[in-house]
Amino acid sequence: MGIHVTSTCRVCASADVQPMLSLINQPVHCNVLWPRRDQALEAPKGDLRLGFCHRCGHISNLAFVPALMEYTADYENSLHFSPHFQRYCTDLARRLTGTYDVSGKSVIDIGCGKGDFLAEVCAVGGNRGYGFDPSYSAAQATHRADLTLTFFNEFYSDSHRDIAADLICCRHVLEHIHRPAEFLTGIRRIIGERTGTVVYFEVPNALYILRDLGIWDLIYEHCSYFSPASLEHLFATSGYSVARVGEAYDGQFIGVDCRPNGQQLGGATWPEMIKDLANLVSVFTSRYRTKIMQWQTRLDQLRWEGKRTVVWGGGSKGVTFLNVFKSPAIEFMVDINPRKQGKYVGGTGQEIIAPEKLVEVEPDAVIIMNPVYRPEIEAKLSELGLAPEIMVT
Repeated sequence: MGIHVTSTCRVCASADVQPMLSLINQPVHCNVLWPRRDQALEAPKGDLRLGFCHRCGHISNLAFVPALMEYTADYENSLHFSPHFQRYCTDLARRLTGTYDVSGKSVIDIGCGKGDFLAEVCAVGGNRGYGFDPSYSAAQATHRADLTLTFFNEFYSDSHRDIAADLICCRHVLEHIHRPAEFLTGIRRIIGERTGTVVYFEVPNALYILRDLGIWDLIYEHCSYFSPASLEHLFATSGYSVARVGEAYDGQFIGVDCRPNGQQLGGATWPEMIKDLANLVSVFTSRYRTKIMQWQTRLDQLRWEGKRTVVWGGGSKGVTFLNVFKSPAIEFMVDINPRKQGKYVGGTGQEIIAPEKLVEVEPDAVIIMNPVYRPEIEAKLSELGLAPEIMVT
């Protein structure tokens, strides 16, 4: 594909953007899996050319092409099959409904996926829920039938302004939006005079990538990588009063609570936050390359020793890992989500199998893509009577 590169920040429009890292020919959709291996190998691909804004601290893919993105029922990114993730979502739902007295009220979830989190918020608070997502599929829904939920297979827009919400949630969507400021000001316009509405957004944490080297979260679908600094800047300049910005899920996510009231940026810590980010960015490329070299050595050793190796985690981390290395040492990808099993990984073609299939595969090594799931995975392997070498990325 042709390379389309912008030179200004997606959040503040500054031209003071420093190039960081390029990843070429990566799958456009990590969360679209394929029914046949030949289709997976021909999956659409694009380039990542990351840039850091010295004005607001935002990181974005300067080569992102919005026209390549398409979200249908084939898009599958649910993590709710994990007990660990379920507990996180329950705790989050309780915090939001308890802190802001959202009980017996109306809740909108923008980019609701299969409706799992919206159902949780409605179950915890006895609320009415309205979910918006082109990828929603009633056939795949697993929420309770007694909940008051309405779903729209479309994007949230001005045409839905008649749905008055007391809480608006939008989780793991903003990083996919080509023009995030326009998106947020559009939601603010729809809210209008209902300034008591609570707005909660959640995104992947760029600090997890920069600080903790969670580099497998670098994917084409994400045109934006928010730090707490750039996220607060975006909301504060888009007509919102920011009440809380904090890391969550072992530092992998950032959540922001706000209300639709304008707020001016300020505070003595702002320049220091940008300076700290710039320092992390300045050493990131070399740290990234070192980690890649270390993993390449491990994979080469596994192949040389003839060890059967699988990756556990069929989400974006696992897909990125496989596409960065394209290692013949890795035979399968494992995932507990039954909607992913029997499909194939875009770009590299590994089959995704259920954990129970490992009894037949008898792997010598299991590479765990997300450390938060290690206890669950080790418990499952023990239950299956397997004791492979465990490696965590």
